[in-house]
Amino acid sequence: MSEDNPSDTEQDDEGVEIEVETGSGEEDLEGPAGGARKRLEEEADRARSEFDTRVVDILSWVLDTETRARIYVFLRKSPWSTSEEVAEGTGLYPSTVREALAALTDEGIVDRRKRQNEGAGNNPYEYTAIPPSELVGSVVGRVQDELNTLFNLDSHLSETDEPDSEPVTIEVTSAEDEE
Repeated sequence: MSEDNPSDTEQDDEGVEIEVETGSGEEDLEGPAGGARKRLEEEADRARSEFDTRVVDILSWVLDTETRARIYVFLRKSPWSTSEEVAEGTGLYPSTVREALAALTDEGIVDRRKRQNEGAGNNPYEYTAIPPSELVGSVVGRVQDELNTLFNLDSHLSETDEPDSEPVTIEVTSAEDEE
């Protein structure tokens, strides 16, 4: 250990003597190897990236495509963005973004309004995505129908009108409703 970073010795749980630094620790945070702060920031960035990837995977199923999922996630992070801002933030082609935003707006997954600019000029649309709880509610009917079809597959295959089991019912409630 250097004199800038004094140390003491302690014993661990098994009685083994270990050296413990008692300095300020600032040197470790900004050291030549990048330091602990840099490693922590990199790990946090990686965790956020993995989380975003998992969210996009789930949303790709819910929203039908990865493009629509990426747009939804971006709009949840940056509400009231223009299509150009969405394209830049997602790395998607502007024409792809405009087409997806139009479809998402028609389906009620995205809301839009005219951006109010001071002075003369173009007032583009800006978009925001509905909350995830509303998105789940919009998907429940579709999932419920698909599950009922699956549960009643035998009756569909034998072309009888009698279902083999009771219909599946999915109810979505918020935490506030349960209290």
